[in-house]
Amino acid sequence: MYDYIVVGAGSAGCVLANRLTACGKYKVLLLEAGGTDKRFFVQMPIGYGKTYYQKAVNWMYQAEPSEGTQNRPSYWPRGKLLGGSSSINAMVFVRGNRQDFDDWAAQGNPGWAYEDVLPYFKRMESWQLGESPYRGVGGPVNVSNVAHQLHPLCDNFIHAGQQCGLDFNSDMNAGSQEGVGFYQLTTHKGCRMSASRAYLKPARARANLTVIKHAQVTKLLLDGDRVVGLSYLHKGRIKQVHAQREVILSAGSVNTPQILMHSGIGPKQVLNDAGVALQHERPAVGQNLQDHLGMDYLYTSKVPTLNEQLRPWYGKLWQGLVYVLTRQGPLSLSVNQAGGFMHTRDGLLYPNIQLYFSPVSYTRAPVGQRPLMNPDPFPAFLLGLSNTRPRSRGQIRIANTDPLAAPIIEPNYLSHDDDVQDLLEGVKYLRKLAATEALQAVIDTEFRPGPECQTDEQLIDDIRGYAWTVFHPTSTCRMGQDKQTSVVNHELKVHGLKGLRIADASVFPQLICGNTNAACMMVGEKAADMILQEEA
Repeated sequence: MYDYIVVGAGSAGCVLANRLTACGKYKVLLLEAGGTDKRFFVQMPIGYGKTYYQKAVNWMYQAEPSEGTQNRPSYWPRGKLLGGSSSINAMVFVRGNRQDFDDWAAQGNPGWAYEDVLPYFKRMESWQLGESPYRGVGGPVNVSNVAHQLHPLCDNFIHAGQQCGLDFNSDMNAGSQEGVGFYQLTTHKGCRMSASRAYLKPARARANLTVIKHAQVTKLLLDGDRVVGLSYLHKGRIKQVHAQREVILSAGSVNTPQILMHSGIGPKQVLNDAGVALQHERPAVGQNLQDHLGMDYLYTSKVPTLNEQLRPWYGKLWQGLVYVLTRQGPLSLSVNQAGGFMHTRDGLLYPNIQLYFSPVSYTRAPVGQRPLMNPDPFPAFLLGLSNTRPRSRGQIRIANTDPLAAPIIEPNYLSHDDDVQDLLEGVKYLRKLAATEALQAVIDTEFRPGPECQTDEQLIDDIRGYAWTVFHPTSTCRMGQDKQTSVVNHELKVHGLKGLRIADASVFPQLICGNTNAACMMVGEKAADMILQEEA
């Protein structure tokens, strides 16, 4: 018998495993469907190009076609190993916008405003440049300032942004998010700083923490309106385990609603269609799915880019040696090196576009793959963007009674006209950046989508035919007070059930401005704090 069972050793689950065992009072079981993160291409930062399409560490989901993206399906990599998606992501550290969290609180979630969550962001990090009113030191997550290691073309991008009227922002995780700057990374001494490395590794030696890998949860065990444990598949056998206090689902925006629905907790019609007996009707489980969509414009370059360093065999060999011997060089970084946040029109309380600059290009990538070590054989780079607050809503549902079958993911991309408008204004801004003196000095030609793509109609057609997920699904078990439209309350307790909480990106009331990993870890920190305060 354990006090707490945490399902999923991802960005929030690793935090919970650490914080709930630190005092020594509680026995905690952490279940992870995947295996170890002790893999070279997991620990090497640019290795996420390998893990992007690697079944051993990745759920490799396929989302259903969306009418708004010309009926194209989309590939959804999700981490299936210790550290979850924090072990296979691009490591860009972005907290989100102040307004994101103030909006969470305004939607009936007291304790989740920016001033409430800032202490948790500070507690979790060790910011390389030191403590400030906005930044923390001494936390488990090393956040690196890698500006001095980035490709020189990043400076051209920064100057282009300034020439377009954007401010240089030296820290997009401090007072203001808007402007252009260099991205911070969850790396430390040239290696990935995943939630597993930051939180789980220091806790593994504690006698009150048990970690079981390759353990896929099949359903929750219910006694009336109380969750008392769960069943899971391990080494070919179904096993059961019970929790004296709580089960905490931290399996992510895809797997958390999947587990709930296979347990009979979810929308009545979805469960009926799947053949699962309804135990507790919760209409919002799997609903409200949100995700960021990205666009890239590609340019051949008059000056060298990372393509020349990473494409030829001798370049791979040299950079490999540099990394192995020094833990430096482009293999120690993300390809998302610079970027920023901006609004394309007046009247917005938050930036509606996130910008990306990568001194590399991959126009010849095989379908479904991300060959970061095999870029184009000519000098080129990309200007990219994603929307920050999409209005389109999708859903995740189960198809049948098989708990091991992949759920049906229906993103419903670009079903709201505002999302199309944001991306249209965004790609026009990419062209504006490219037309600046700073970037014209290094641009040869635009080769995607190309100068023939000019009218709004052509640009929108390109958006619908090209826009791709940037892998930030959230809100499928959203937090709120209305039991019809939300799944958990502000304490992350599932409405109408005892002994069950959810702590992962699925509880986000709405998608934040920027990458989601930092906010996931913050949710884990706050969830652990609420649990421990309740027990005190």
